[in-house]
Amino acid sequence: MAETVHLLEQLNYRTVVDSPERVIMEIDNRPDLANTRGALQGGLLATLIDIAAGILCGHHVGPDQSVTTADLNIHYLAPVIEGPARAEATIVRAGRRLIVAAVDVTDVGRDRLAARSTLGFAVLDAR
Repeated sequence: MAETVHLLEQLNYRTVVDSPERVIMEIDNRPDLANTRGALQGGLLATLIDIAAGILCGHHVGPDQSVTTADLNIHYLAPVIEGPARAEATIVRAGRRLIVAAVDVTDVGRDRLAARSTLGFAVLDAR
């Protein structure tokens, strides 16, 4: 039987920095991930944002807790043409039941801010 490769590995999402203060992740712009104008698909940017923020927020809960996305707001400011797209997540506020994170996405090749996002994560206790 062939080994299954997780979708995120196929897309080549990768973690550059992973600490309690910030998480930085990247994805390359490739022809198979671009829209008809050559820009990285917006939904892939949304996924990158959500994953980076979720990993970061997971650092701010107890060992028997997890987080789930409760709210996601993205302002797309410019297309990611060259890439890679780099998402940098930081904590805005970490409460007991809700954690708010901010994520900026940059088109590294053009040194241009491509998106700014805020996310709320609900803190879940173990079942």
